Amino acid sequence: MTLKDLLKKKDKIKNDGSASSQLSPSSSVPEFTFLRTTTTTQSIIEPPRFPGDPQPQRKSGQLLSPTDGVFGRLRRQSNAGSQGRGIATGGDAKGKHPHSDDERGSEQHKFHERLHLGRRRAVSSTNIPDMLPDVGDAVVARSEEEEAKWEKRATVLAKSRSVSGRPTPRIEVEEKGGGRQRSVSVAKPSDDADIQEAIRLHEAGNLEASTRMFEKLADPNGQNHALSQVLFGLALRHGWGCEPDPERAITYLSYAASNSAEIESMALSAGMKKGGAAKGELVLAMYELANCFRNGWGIKKDPVAAKQYYETAANLGDTDAMNEVAWCYLEGFGCKKDKFKAAQFLRLAEQKGSKTLGNTWIWKEKYNPK
Repeated sequence: MTLKDLLKKKDKIKNDGSASSQLSPSSSVPEFTFLRTTTTTQSIIEPPRFPGDPQPQRKSGQLLSPTDGVFGRLRRQSNAGSQGRGIATGGDAKGKHPHSDDERGSEQHKFHERLHLGRRRAVSSTNIPDMLPDVGDAVVARSEEEEAKWEKRATVLAKSRSVSGRPTPRIEVEEKGGGRQRSVSVAKPSDDADIQEAIRLHEAGNLEASTRMFEKLADPNGQNHALSQVLFGLALRHGWGCEPDPERAITYLSYAASNSAEIESMALSAGMKKGGAAKGELVLAMYELANCFRNGWGIKKDPVAAKQYYETAANLGDTDAMNEVAWCYLEGFGCKKDKFKAAQFLRLAEQKGSKTLGNTWIWKEKYNPK
């Protein structure tokens, strides 16, 4: 993708209306998921009995389990109504590891968790804040209200990338309609002219001069220009007219995310349903940080953070992020595999003009939002 295309993408994200409010509302993922269990699944195992056999004698509150040698030959059936009871095809009825009532209840609880009957264990990451704003049950954002929730989440995620010593964005106060309205500027007009020149130099192949201009505009103690921080971060990551420096690239991408999140937070606090002038920069920075987490560029690989950043950018209108988070759900990268969610994101990307070959499966009726 050329830098001109990157700018068009940023402006499209910023200027898009509601998150495809014309689309039919999406349903939540079905509550029950039946999984093929494996021989490592913990469940209550009864020894086999044959017609005419007496009932096994057990101590109160205890249940016999097969020996370790038999355990590998078990055949399990996953059934929500079975209360975690497995079926053994063979084995010694004289198990040596009796289970108490508490242990049996624990096994049932674990089995219920596998069937999504209980609370799911949250997948954690050191790069994700502990308390993120709730975004509801919708698979993808399909209204202004739902997108606003994701934008609030985006600002919290991005602010968590705040770099020590980073200056706050410039705030200007304007007089409008006889009152005072606070507005936040992303750049001065001269900054915009300079970045257009830097992009022209990049497209012309003069990468050294282009990157020097990006660096000057990106300086957190100078212009502190969010879009330039994204582009300088990319230059550092890929070695455009400079020595590659992935660790420093992360710093500048984090500057961009944090700065634009600050601006968007102010817009949301002022009562806007969706963000203001820096939404495009915020989404670009989050998408590129997701790429860094995914590939280990300048930072330790973190599938959970990559998926979270992709999903947030996707719900703010980035079609590339829609395709990438769909891949995460298909492959189980940083999350559980979920073809239903993957199909929803791939459909949304196609509806916004990003069609991928070989994705006809996403239009099967079973993936329809209800």
